[in-house]
Amino acid sequence: VSLARLGAHVSTAASVAEAMGEAARRWPAVLVSDIGMPGEDGISLIERMRRLESTRGGRIRAVALTAYASEDDRRRILDAGYDLHVPKPVNTATLIALLVQLLAGSAPAAGRPV
Repeated sequence: VSLARLGAHVSTAASVAEAMGEAARRWPAVLVSDIGMPGEDGISLIERMRRLESTRGGRIRAVALTAYASEDDRRRILDAGYDLHVPKPVNTATLIALLVQLLAGSAPAAGRPV
């Protein structure tokens, strides 16, 4: 099962610059991002996306899917603006379930580990 097969429009990007370009073309409802990326990181990405929300189409639900899994990492990622911190590895079914919950407004509270 993939998000595209479930009817989601999926765009991919290998860097913050590419992600910002994709967001300029089509404002996302959900952002799933790694934190460790070349150049700018996922923290920079969510900060940039949050600054644009009021002029682009509203609040994006944002998930950090990352190997940065310590409690300090989780707090830093949530404080930066992500709604959920999901440590790698995660299976596709679990990620899809979390995204559905997030979109429905019933995802785990940001203060609770996933």
